[in-house]
Amino acid sequence: MTAAPTLGAAGTTLLRRGVPHRVLSGSVHYFRVHPDLWPDRLRRVRAMGLNTIDTYVPWNWHEPEPGRFDLAGDRDLERFLRLVGELGMDAVVRPGPYICAEWSNGGLPAWLTATPGIALRTSDPAFTAPVARWFDELVPRLAALQANRGGPVVAVQVENEYGSYGEDHAYMAWVERALAERGIDELVFTADGPTDLMLDGGTVPGVLAAATLGSRPGPARDLLAARRPPGEPFLVAELWNGWFDHWGEAHHTRDPQDAARTVREVLDLGGSVSLYMAHGGSNPGLWAGANHDGDVLQPTVTSYDSDAPVAEDGTVTAKFHALREVFAPYRSAHLPADALDEGWTAPRRRLAPRTLPTVHRAAVPALRELAGAGERSPRSRTFEDLGLDAGLVLHRATTRLPAGESVLSVLGLHDRAVVHVDGVPVGTLERRTAHEGLVVVGTGAEVELELVVEHLGRVNYGPRLGEPKGLVGDVLVGRRIVHDWESRPVPLDHISPDALWAAADGPVTGGRAVVARATLDVDEPADTYLALPGWAKGFVWVNDVLLGRYWEVGPQRTLYVPAPLLRPGANTLTVLEQHRGGTDLELLAEPDLGPAEEYVEEL
Repeated sequence: MTAAPTLGAAGTTLLRRGVPHRVLSGSVHYFRVHPDLWPDRLRRVRAMGLNTIDTYVPWNWHEPEPGRFDLAGDRDLERFLRLVGELGMDAVVRPGPYICAEWSNGGLPAWLTATPGIALRTSDPAFTAPVARWFDELVPRLAALQANRGGPVVAVQVENEYGSYGEDHAYMAWVERALAERGIDELVFTADGPTDLMLDGGTVPGVLAAATLGSRPGPARDLLAARRPPGEPFLVAELWNGWFDHWGEAHHTRDPQDAARTVREVLDLGGSVSLYMAHGGSNPGLWAGANHDGDVLQPTVTSYDSDAPVAEDGTVTAKFHALREVFAPYRSAHLPADALDEGWTAPRRRLAPRTLPTVHRAAVPALRELAGAGERSPRSRTFEDLGLDAGLVLHRATTRLPAGESVLSVLGLHDRAVVHVDGVPVGTLERRTAHEGLVVVGTGAEVELELVVEHLGRVNYGPRLGEPKGLVGDVLVGRRIVHDWESRPVPLDHISPDALWAAADGPVTGGRAVVARATLDVDEPADTYLALPGWAKGFVWVNDVLLGRYWEVGPQRTLYVPAPLLRPGANTLTVLEQHRGGTDLELLAEPDLGPAEEYVEEL
């Protein structure tokens, strides 16, 4: 028997159980926040005046291998949603299967996008069959937590901004049907940018069409009203009150009063709104995605602070206070009486600043020892060929370098490679310029050529979604193709830092990759901010947890280390530096996300 939906409408007025209602929502992604901090972050965004929490569900986070599901621990979505309900809030869930979210591969599993000939996000059975299996696991869990069954979930999104990608209307109808068949009977909706192009591709007859935008809600409301059946409530499913950052670009900010004015405009129009993000958190490990501008890859940084009103470390900002004032007149009757007062004034505990000396060992021998079994092939193997989602691939071949100078190039590098000749680093190839190559010097003798290839984040948005990673084209010396490669995967997110340190060996000389270690002694764990002055590019582990990437190109200059990653007594920090190791690590009292540039919407 189908239960009555919690959210409904009377004309353009949104109702909650028959009473006029505004959805005052904010995005908080459980997968970007340590689970011990979920209650703290939820209380803080609730204190801003929100009555609803919005979250995506990243498929690849939960099904790392076909048919193997993980929804426990830091992946316990049900626990997160129950916490939302215990705080008296509603939940909106966006299960995709595609989520974008600046998350690796837009949430699609790499094992799926590697399927030869697959048509992603379409009614192609090669795509919908794995989605159906995933939904069989996920959606009944969501259905049991719907508000009309006593849980917090009041709405579920159908796909995500599909009109920005394609126009397979049969596929969108299939997703809606797949949700309903597995028990979703609360409100369902689509969300797209407010343009004719996007609405043409992304909307579904009979399903509420919501907008995603950063400004100009009036024209968006008018466009939706002109294109949709009369009487739909106006819902902004994402209002971009901040923005995310790419490596090598500026740190984006948005003036708090400007963001508040746009939210007020939505509410003055009678609409409901969800802040993207209310609290951004961090991209854990190697899960940050990448955008692209034409052929130029734009990898996302480790921080997902997004200039949100509740910052990456839980600090409430000037934007929090500006938005709290806007939301005050619309406070929901179903929130607890102390919702606006509890939680947000709790002080943030931080470790005292200090400098940590490091000890170095040579990294490349460790990578060789810990790499998976090699595959020999006339051509080098991609990440997908090796079943590798993220990390590094070591490619080795024996070739002859002509006497004197020649150019070594790659016709298709996704995304970066450090090149060694007979164990000596000779340069780095970048995706945009790999075809131009770098100069190598030979004697006419055979040499061992080794490329350590890294992907900088899987594309999460646009027509390059699902593209392969690694050496996707040939390696050339001059115009001659190098053949007979051994390719070995290094799954950094599954390697113990203790094993990495134990395997590191050999002398360390200038310009070489290193594994470095430092010890941090604490009496009581607290938040801190890790800086790596003098280091170039690499990865950091805190105890056994891969914290993420650092890179001197910025803008991000510190990595947030939440207190739950530390323990009383000695803690170990492990660094895999790809180019040039510094001397010390620094713990700072404040985050540094780099020089700021005001966000401007580019819709």
